[in-house]
Amino acid sequence: MITPVILCGGSGTRLWPMSRAMYPKQFHRLVGEGTLLEETIRRLEGVGRVGQPIAICNQEFRFLTAEQFRRQGVEGFKLLLEPEGRNTAPAIAAAARYVLDNGMARLLLVLPSDHVIKDPARFAEAVEIARDAAENGGFVTFGVVPDGPETGFGYIKASRGTGRVLPVERFVEEPDEETARRFLDEGGYYWNSGIFLFDAVGYLDALEQFAPEIAAHASDASRRARVAMESVFLEKESFDSCPADSIDYAVMEHTDRAMVVPLDAGWCDVGSWKGVWQVSSRDADGNVAIGDVRLLDVTNSCVIAEDRLVVASSLDNVAIIDTRDATYVASLDAAQEIRDVVIGLKAENRSEVEHHPRVYRPWGSFESIDNGEGFQVKRLIINPGAEISLQFHHHRSEHWIVVRGVARVQRGDAVIELSSNESTYIPAGLSHKLSNPGNLPLEVVEVQTGTYLGEDDIVRLEDKYGRVEE
Repeated sequence: MITPVILCGGSGTRLWPMSRAMYPKQFHRLVGEGTLLEETIRRLEGVGRVGQPIAICNQEFRFLTAEQFRRQGVEGFKLLLEPEGRNTAPAIAAAARYVLDNGMARLLLVLPSDHVIKDPARFAEAVEIARDAAENGGFVTFGVVPDGPETGFGYIKASRGTGRVLPVERFVEEPDEETARRFLDEGGYYWNSGIFLFDAVGYLDALEQFAPEIAAHASDASRRARVAMESVFLEKESFDSCPADSIDYAVMEHTDRAMVVPLDAGWCDVGSWKGVWQVSSRDADGNVAIGDVRLLDVTNSCVIAEDRLVVASSLDNVAIIDTRDATYVASLDAAQEIRDVVIGLKAENRSEVEHHPRVYRPWGSFESIDNGEGFQVKRLIINPGAEISLQFHHHRSEHWIVVRGVARVQRGDAVIELSSNESTYIPAGLSHKLSNPGNLPLEVVEVQTGTYLGEDDIVRLEDKYGRVEE
């Protein structure tokens, strides 16, 4: 049996403004019917002898990740929650220790959550090819068969030989274009996909040899973890003590048991808007157009409208990405420059770098409609059967107006029900809770007034999602 370990970290800044620190690309529908994470989960259906998956993510993404697993009908999954990202080697080490301590299948299939693989059957076949080698102590990585001189990926040089599993000669950092072309001409070089298959015991043993601090601290973080429902909160002090190293640097570049299976399955890391354009369905003019888009004499471009009409004309090879609060326009080839844009915005403390207009919570989502000095207006969507925690605020009052659905409202000790076009007032300091007893989403407009309207002015008294102690 295999335990899938899905890595849900990363901020995907090269796909700004859709992908942001608090709502990164793996949670977006960019290619295909589901989000990138959901497509990763579906991909496992074709792999034989697979057990319940583990996802590793930041604590901020706990409920968003869990919701996407549930939407795919997955039960029994576990979320290993990092107090702070420490790169892939510590994350996988914590997962390996958790698997061994909880009697799960010890063969680990490590998968990034934000990649596209257009041929899942070919991927499943590659995993089967790698299985025997991994069961016999090999650290197997999957090398993507290159189709061009790509300078944005690391490369794996395979030793010459026959067979479908080849020893790794060396790992190569991202090359310049001349070097990448030479790799193609020589052959035997593959793009590093970041996908691995190996034994959990073998991985921890290798860490003890090559990176003992990671092995010790990550194991301690797992064994001292706090568990709430499917969530495993890695112990902060131990995990934060791990050196922030990648699995390539910590293990793969040092072990003499590294092996590579060539992967030719339509892989893309979706690391730029050009990457999105390349793996998406295009119209007769070579355009990817998503949302309310009108194009005239536009070719070979990617245009995405999230909330409103976008019109473009007389353009070629451009990305136009329009969200509610930010618009990005650039050449499709400007994959690296967007990082500089995001760095500049972050230096200015622009909220658009961190936060998406729509913020997800375990009960649903909210988005800010308007705000000014002393007030803020939000639209709340509460999922059927969900509820906002019993809470109060020190500095703000709230007016709730039901737009659609039925709301059950607790105000102090009183409980009332409100229908469409009815409202209630919650003064500062009064305990309150909002729940949706219906079978359809509940939509509420919330008007906040007060001297301070920050999200940290919430004192939770009771919470069905286990957030009171956090």
